[in-house]
Amino acid sequence: MAIPITVLDCDLLLYGRGHRTLDRFKLDDVTDEYLMSMYGFPRQFIYYLVELLGASLSRPTQRSRAISPETQILAALGFYTSGSFQTRMGDAIGISQASMSRCVANVTEALVERASQFIHFPADEAAMQSLKDEFYGLAGMPGVIGVVDCIHVAIKAPNAEDLSYVNRKGLHSLNCLVVCDIRGALMTVETSWPGSLQDCAVLQQSSLSSQFETGMHKGSWLLGDSSFFLRTWLMTPLHIPETPAEYRYNRAHSATHSVIEKTLRTLCSRFRCLDGSKGALQYSPEKSSNIILACCVLHNISLEHGMDVWSSPVTEPIEQPPEGEYEQMESLDLEADRIRQELMLTHFS
Repeated sequence: MAIPITVLDCDLLLYGRGHRTLDRFKLDDVTDEYLMSMYGFPRQFIYYLVELLGASLSRPTQRSRAISPETQILAALGFYTSGSFQTRMGDAIGISQASMSRCVANVTEALVERASQFIHFPADEAAMQSLKDEFYGLAGMPGVIGVVDCIHVAIKAPNAEDLSYVNRKGLHSLNCLVVCDIRGALMTVETSWPGSLQDCAVLQQSSLSSQFETGMHKGSWLLGDSSFFLRTWLMTPLHIPETPAEYRYNRAHSATHSVIEKTLRTLCSRFRCLDGSKGALQYSPEKSSNIILACCVLHNISLEHGMDVWSSPVTEPIEQPPEGEYEQMESLDLEADRIRQELMLTHFS
C-alpha cells in the first residue's frame, strides 16, 4: 500500500502536528539568558541575522512545513557554538537531527555568500594609516597593517586524497590562514588548505601572498611568527637575537603578534565546532571549510555589533612549530633582511 505523501517530513513523523516545532518557536518566548546559554548570542544579534539572511533562508521548498529563517539560524548557532547536533538542541526548537543538519548547511551557505562583505582589508588610505597607528601604539612596531597566523581545524578523513589532509600530528585537518587587526577583526581568511601543508607553504600559495607580492599594500607589512619566511612585506622575529636592538625588536614583535594568537584562541572558544572538543568536523573538506568561514563571518559581525569577542574563556595556547623548523625560515630574502635590519636600526636602536 503506497504512502499517501510525496516527501517524508522527519519532524512530522517524529513529533506529530501538535509539537511546538518549526515556525512555532519564537524568540520572544524565551529569556536572554536562555539564548546566550543555548546559542551563544543575544536576542538583538539573532534578530539582525534574521534580517541579514532571511531572504536566502526563505527559498522555495517542496516541504509542506518549511523551517523558518529564525529557527534555521538558531539551529546553526547552536551547532557552531556547541560543536554537536545534540538531541536537546533540536528538541529546544522542535526539529530533528536531520533538520538540524539541513539548517546548518543553509545558514553556512548564506554566511559564506556574504564573507567578502564582512572580511576584508580597509579600502582607503586613511583607514590603512589608522591600522598602522593602532599597531604602533601597542608596542612601537611601525608600518604594521595586520598580524598573520595559521590554525588547524580537525576534519573527518575525506574519501579522496586522504593523505593530503594528514597533518604532522597524524590527524586530518584543514590549515587555515588568518589575518586580523588590533581589535581581533579578521581581514583575510583562507580555510581550504589541506593540513599536510606547513604554514609557510600555505602563505606562499595564498591569494594574500599574491596581493602583497604585486605591491597592493606597498610600504606596509604584516607580522608573522617563525613558522613563516621573512619577506619584504612580512616581518618575522629573529631566531637568535644578539644586540639590544634585536632584543627590543623581538619583544615588540611578540607583543604585537600576540593579538592574532589571542584572536584564534577566542574564536575557537566561542565556536566550539572548531576546537575539536566534540570531535572533528564530520563533513567533507569543502563543507568543513565553509563552516569555518561562516564562523569567521559571525566573529566579525559580532565585533561590528559591539560584542566583546575576547570575553570567552581562553583555552590552550596556539601550538607553535617545533624548534627545528625555525632556522630554515631565517633570511632567505636579502631585500627583506635589509628592510628588517633598517627597521631595527631606525626604531629599536
